[in-house]
Amino acid sequence: MQSDLVAALDIGGTKIAGALVDGAGRMLLRVRRPTPAREDAETVMAAVGEVLAELAASPLWPEVAAVGIGSAGPVDASAGTVSPVNVPGWRGYPLVERVAAATGGLPVALVGDGVAMTAAEHWKGAARGYDNALCMVVSTGVGGGLVLGGHLHTGPTGNAGHIGHISVDLDGDPCPCGGRGCVERIASGPHIARRALENGWRPGPDGDTTAAAVAASARAGDPVATASFDRAARALAAGIAATATLVEIDIAVIGGGVAGAGEVLFAPLRRSLREYATLSFVRRLTVAPALTGGDAGLLGAAAAATEARHGRQAVSYTG
Repeated sequence: MQSDLVAALDIGGTKIAGALVDGAGRMLLRVRRPTPAREDAETVMAAVGEVLAELAASPLWPEVAAVGIGSAGPVDASAGTVSPVNVPGWRGYPLVERVAAATGGLPVALVGDGVAMTAAEHWKGAARGYDNALCMVVSTGVGGGLVLGGHLHTGPTGNAGHIGHISVDLDGDPCPCGGRGCVERIASGPHIARRALENGWRPGPDGDTTAAAVAASARAGDPVATASFDRAARALAAGIAATATLVEIDIAVIGGGVAGAGEVLFAPLRRSLREYATLSFVRRLTVAPALTGGDAGLLGAAAAATEARHGRQAVSYTG
């Protein structure tokens, strides 16, 4: 009988998390290590190895059928490599090959963190029951992923749905990606805060200048803080509407730290979406906050491994 137990890794710039996840999405064991993000490639891999070793020490490990990895990007799932912006020691790093070797040749599936969040929300979150969805992480950056026809649509390299780098302002600020006026350049947390500061917003006595502090001021009625979130909401609405027009999604799910602003973000987002999503086949598009929270990376990695095992998505998969 084929086991439905998989190992999941969630790799980011601050932490490397691991879990054993069963077919119902229950995490039977969790492990966590800080990411030595400023160290060399092998030091970072050693931390991944420690997480895997602790998982492998579980009596459940012999039942593990595959490993799923959700990693900060860029990733190249077709090559099995990762180049996380915030882990400079990993550039084109052969993560799939190294994890397969560390786990005795288990099959390994790799997706980017935006796709992992999408897989999690489709399995256990706000996109559950929807065959066509866009799921987004709006935080320090803006990432995303797509569900089309009931399954993850990752694209050849695993980066499909990366809405953060759709241009929504052709004359806007240059983006580090090389484009101009990208959604991320307008709607990410640091840029919400930057824009508020540039337009005269000032933090409270604690000196907090994060997007969360701007959101608190917007709730209190500060017009500059409110305007910065309105601008972010318009950028998100334009990107969501463009995606919906292209591939006919039914729901857009938004998670990440900026989504924690609640109605400060979602109220203007819904208003703006009515202005941009005007064609008949996109007017019923639903927008909802993500539900899987901090478990999204691990749940999504597990879901990606399960989908890849059954041949339902094109992710890096060795074994």
